[in-house]
Amino acid sequence: MAFFIYLGVTSSGGQVKGEIQANSRDEVISLLRKKKIRTISIKKKPMSLSLSFGSGIKLSDVSRFTRQLSAMAAAGLPLVQCLDTLSGQTENKVLGKTVQQISIDIQGGNTLADALTKHPKIFNTLFSNMVAAGEASGNLDGVLTRLAGYLEKADSLRRKIKGAMTYPIVVGCVALGATIIMLTFIVPTFAQMFKDFGGNLPAPTKIILGLSNFVRAYLVHMAIAGVGIGFVISRYYKTPKGRYRIDDIKLHLPIFGDLERKSSISRFAQTLSTLLSSGITILDAIAITAKTAGNAVLERGLLRTSEKITGGQTIAEPLKETGVFPPMVIQMIAVGEKTGGLAEMLGKISEFYQEEVDAAVDALTSIIEPIMLVVIGIIVGGILVAMYLPMFEIIGTVG
Repeated sequence: MAFFIYLGVTSSGGQVKGEIQANSRDEVISLLRKKKIRTISIKKKPMSLSLSFGSGIKLSDVSRFTRQLSAMAAAGLPLVQCLDTLSGQTENKVLGKTVQQISIDIQGGNTLADALTKHPKIFNTLFSNMVAAGEASGNLDGVLTRLAGYLEKADSLRRKIKGAMTYPIVVGCVALGATIIMLTFIVPTFAQMFKDFGGNLPAPTKIILGLSNFVRAYLVHMAIAGVGIGFVISRYYKTPKGRYRIDDIKLHLPIFGDLERKSSISRFAQTLSTLLSSGITILDAIAITAKTAGNAVLERGLLRTSEKITGGQTIAEPLKETGVFPPMVIQMIAVGEKTGGLAEMLGKISEFYQEEVDAAVDALTSIIEPIMLVVIGIIVGGILVAMYLPMFEIIGTVG
């Protein structure tokens, strides 16, 4: 589909100019005719270079749009009017154009769910399936409200995890940069001084000087090797086998593994609870949850669970075999199945593990901060002590 710039006249005689996405000029004329606009001119919008990565739309943008749409739909406004209003009010221009196109598709005869499926990078399978269930049940505003709450919680969880990961990465990069600067610029100054003085240097000083010479000689090579290794790992992660292995390693990391596991369980419980509460069947809900799990180990386990449920098993037993869920979660899911309140039980699990994620983030920050400070102190202090040892010996000899 391409974007077209049109100039037309409304039924009241006023001129209107705008932009529309369609497959051809004839489709543009047809879409505008349904909006009671007579076209004067239609030009295909020239291609422009975009430097943005991905869709350029954050999860917070989608959750805000969903919340606004649910409020307007609950007030009884027509869906097309809601979308047209939001397309002009949305701060994100890419999302605004997408919402405008969805409105045009609905006016062309599509349902909201069908229009959303044309934009999978913005509205995923979970979003479109829940909307479809809401349209089928006549409870679209209720489903949108539930979906908005889900997206807000998912965005909050993502920001917490991102915040927990950002601190050690930033501190680690600063420590690495400081070490490279000292070895590249500061240590060589001392090396020249020691050469002028002559004499035998202490072993720590020799080690630091050797490390400095190595870094200065091979810094570019190490940088290229680091970029190459990162590229290879990223390519490997895009393969099914690589993604499964790396996600499995993430679950078993000493410090970060606990946070990864708890966030995965919270995301699983929240997604499945929201889908079941919206009227999605258990098999479809598990299949959608698997696609949005965010972890290949959990995704594969959920797909196997779906297969075994089809064979007559309960949900709890196959989930136990994944090795991701602790016994407490399995027992709560089993109780939810027996009592017929699985969605409510999953909601309680999600709330519990969101609190666990908060506690894990606080604990991680409190543990990482002193560790990073100690590591930086050892590196910088070790280099300085190694450089001053010969000077102490010279002072002692003079004394």
